[in-house]
Parts: sequence; C-alpha cells; structure tokens
Amino acid sequence: MSTRRTSLVIDPPDGRVPLRPEAEAARDYNACQIVQTPGYVVIHHEMIHDARIIPIDGQPHLPDTVRLWNGDPRGRWDGNTLVVGTTNYNNKGWIATLAAAGRIKGIPQTESLHVVERFTPSDADTIDYQPTIDDPQMYTRPWTVSIPLHREPTYQIYEYACHEGNRSVGNVLRDSRALEQRN
Repeated sequence: MSTRRTSLVIDPPDGRVPLRPEAEAARDYNACQIVQTPGYVVIHHEMIHDARIIPIDGQPHLPDTVRLWNGDPRGRWDGNTLVVGTTNYNNKGWIATLAAAGRIKGIPQTESLHVVERFTPSDADTIDYQPTIDDPQMYTRPWTVSIPLHREPTYQIYEYACHEGNRSVGNVLRDSRALEQRN
C-alpha cells in the first residue's frame, strides 16, 4: 500500500532531516584517497577496499565484449579537471545501494550505462566531484550530482573487514536451510 509520502521523514513536516552544517561538513570529509602516478590515477575508497585504477595515457576502452561490475574507466585531463569516462558495465549492479539514495536505490544498471566523472579542485583542500549518469534504458535523460570531497590531513583509511562476532552469514545459511526444509 502506497502512503504517497514524498519522504520517509515524518517530523519535521517538510521531510528534511535537520542537519547542522558541521554535520554535513563531517559527512563530506574524505570520501576517498586519490593518487596519481605516471599514466594512471588511483582512487582508493575505504568501503570494501575498492581501488579504481584509471588509465590516463590515452589507451582505448576494452572491447565491447568485456563487461565488468565497475565498468572500464578511462581518464584525461581537461585543464585542471580530471575527466573519467566509464563504459563496459555488466548488467548485474546498481547505481546506488544505500538507503540514503532514496528512489534510485536498487535501480539496476544496464550494459548501456555510461558515467562521466569530473574531479575539479575548487581550493587547496576541496575537489568538486560531479558524476553524470547516462543509461537510456533506465533514465529518460542523463543526470548529474555534485559532491564536495574534502582533504583531511590526519584521516586514515582503515581495513574494511567483518568483525569476528558477525553472525550474518550463519543467519543467512540457517534461514536458507529452513526454507529448503519447508519446500
């Protein structure tokens, strides 16, 4: 049954979480670590140890028959902006998986997905990150977001690992076995 609400937040009535500016600033700090080497840019994300290795030496994309979960990125410099075009996605992933993504959470990506990311320094400690999403099989037109990435000199990327007391896998297996027994 649809509630026809435009937000999951019911108080305050405008549906917007009443964040303090310093909370938003803390959220935006250090989304990733960026390293440039000759011919490549590497973007290392803390979550699940994702390290994107992006060639910036002009090499072509992989053949169209090669499809990857995170696509095939190729970068180039446009002045002081790093422009990364990514193609060759498989059709097994999603643009967004977290609840904060709202109505785009769980929207599948298709093999037609093309993402163009622009990383532009706006000051010595901030990069304006603007990805444009174009997947004509899922969206009526391309769309772009803008996210500030802030440098925090004392920040450390920690190991992403499940803790020893994690019972998720056992619970999933136990539930699966129970379902099998019912059928």
